[in-house]
Amino acid sequence: MTRSQHILLLGAAFLLAYQLPLGFHGLWIPDETRYAQISQEMLHSGNWAAPHFIGLRYFEKPAGGYWLIALAQAVFGENLFGVRIASALSTGLTAVLVYLLAEKWWQAPRKSFASTLLFMSFVFVAGQAGYANLDPPFTFWVSLSLFAFWFAVSSVGRRRVGYWALLGVACAMGFMTKGFLALALPVIVALPYMVWQRRLRELLTFGPIAVVVAAVVCLPWVLTVHLREPDFWRFFFWHEHVRRFVGSNAQHDETWWFYLPLLVGASVPWAVLLPVTFKQAWNERRRPDIGFLLCWLLVPLAFLSLSNGKLPTYILPCLIPLALLMGHGLVERLNVGTSLSLRLNGWLNTAVGAVGLIALVVMQIKKSVYAHEPQHLTIAVIVLVGWVVANALQGLKPLRFWLAPAVGAWLAIALLPAALPNSVESNKTPDQFVARHQPELAATTHLLSNDLGVAAALSWRLKRNDVVFYDTRGELEYGLNYPQTTVREVDWHQVQGWMINARRTGSVGVVMRGDGKDQQYELSLLPNDGQQYQEGNLLILIFDRTSS
Repeated sequence: MTRSQHILLLGAAFLLAYQLPLGFHGLWIPDETRYAQISQEMLHSGNWAAPHFIGLRYFEKPAGGYWLIALAQAVFGENLFGVRIASALSTGLTAVLVYLLAEKWWQAPRKSFASTLLFMSFVFVAGQAGYANLDPPFTFWVSLSLFAFWFAVSSVGRRRVGYWALLGVACAMGFMTKGFLALALPVIVALPYMVWQRRLRELLTFGPIAVVVAAVVCLPWVLTVHLREPDFWRFFFWHEHVRRFVGSNAQHDETWWFYLPLLVGASVPWAVLLPVTFKQAWNERRRPDIGFLLCWLLVPLAFLSLSNGKLPTYILPCLIPLALLMGHGLVERLNVGTSLSLRLNGWLNTAVGAVGLIALVVMQIKKSVYAHEPQHLTIAVIVLVGWVVANALQGLKPLRFWLAPAVGAWLAIALLPAALPNSVESNKTPDQFVARHQPELAATTHLLSNDLGVAAALSWRLKRNDVVFYDTRGELEYGLNYPQTTVREVDWHQVQGWMINARRTGSVGVVMRGDGKDQQYELSLLPNDGQQYQEGNLLILIFDRTSS
């Protein structure tokens, strides 16, 4: 294929697999409902400095990532597409950086195409691109900072200064998206690389340009949030960075080797290519481009592994150099006709898909996972059959159909949400349940919920931040500790009195999760004269106003 055909194919994949499905399934809890509501509240309140979650202070992340989602909702509407498009566009722009870096290093259109295709078809990458969260934008800013660094050290004159300035802008935006990690990652990659290249003096000479630019870009927001919320930096720095990195009670505490198997899983459907990719990269490690990519992949991976708190999405910035190394090695093997690793990759993926298809049939016969849901079942079968066929093509003719697994991956990403059974949809995407009963809930004066994810979906759908929390705190612990928020929560002992007082002034809408003993007890404390709607373990109750 020509360069134009490469770009056309990648663009079509981005449109069909990344963008088209964004508005066809509900917001997943807890992340999507949270980010949708925080950014919507920012848009409505005009407070772009200090994030608030359902009306309460929420200082776990800076404001920059929410800005993107809020602006997307302003442009595309406060809907599913508007909430998710920032993630999709960020991943698409990161793919552009992959293409440009491969083009810069290797001047081989096939390598640029292969590297970008691999990155876009990593199921982990594509899945996050259709999921409203801050990791895809953060990954883009980190990638842009290292992209700018490479071009800065490869340029002279004004262009070099311009790229150092771009590095500063990218670091600043990354910092305002997720915090200090955006400043640490470029440093821990650039420093060992420049020491290895014996160019440390150049880094010390021009690096301050990036530092000054980053400070200038960040300073207005940094000062504004400090003046409005003096406690922001104490909480954000100590709670979200120091405690998470070294604290014995760190959130999401995982073992040091957590990211090693995750790296394998994140590279599906190309995981079998990892050994030959690393072997070739190690053999070519003295090349500046390969050495830089190894620094970009291995140093952040080691740094993140040292942290006590770990989440799978933290590994996303490491998948850019992995895709470039894999694309470089893949095309080298295609050029000489070596096909063993590709053939093994295709057949392993085929076997996994076949096992999945058999398991689906067995479960459907024994447990009826899809109860009276022929459409969802059909889509699930199409996804699995498409995966099997695409990977079998690679297994049969690896040199001709080397890119076929990408088609299977994109098909899965595009259709899998529509293939989920109703039981999963009703329990994990509560905004759809709320949307079906939005008129009844919107007419109520008071709102109550015992689940933060459900409360966020309720708040986002109704564009209201006055939900009262029923025996639940979770990640709103900090915001609820402010004295003026006492009216925002009730416990088991208070709820009956609260209901009596609330119904005297208007109707009450309750959205609850009721699948546990505690939740069932919470439900038993409510009046029994409400109108009920139930889906899965979610329950909506509408209580009319009382006269006394």
